[in-house]
Amino acid sequence: MKVMILGKATARSEAGEFGSPEEFAAMNQFNEELIEAGIVLAGDGLQPSSKGKRVAFDGDGEATVTDGPFAETKEVVAGYGIWQVSSIEEAVEWVKRSPLRDSEVEVRKILDASDFDPSFADLIASAEERAR
Repeated sequence: MKVMILGKATARSEAGEFGSPEEFAAMNQFNEELIEAGIVLAGDGLQPSSKGKRVAFDGDGEATVTDGPFAETKEVVAGYGIWQVSSIEEAVEWVKRSPLRDSEVEVRKILDASDFDPSFADLIASAEERAR
């Protein structure tokens, strides 16, 4: 199963602070362990929300663009990972080993064909084929 790891923003990450050299080295070591375990498919950190934008759509599909920064850091993503694991519990166990402090990480399963009614199988297969 594929999961997305969402690292939530903190006051430090929103200020553009990426940690001390020791903190950076510890996170790098953790990421190397993930890579050696063969579970990392993708991942990166993100710039602070002050350098981002949000696009909101109303019921008619009209878009409103809001420039960052965004007030609620707990709803801002500071980084992400996409992992291939056997279960969401395995992903949680890996996250618990991370060197993060004063942080929050969300772990979510990425939808796949097994999450849909079997009647969608042909639609999903053709959509995936077109995407390739």
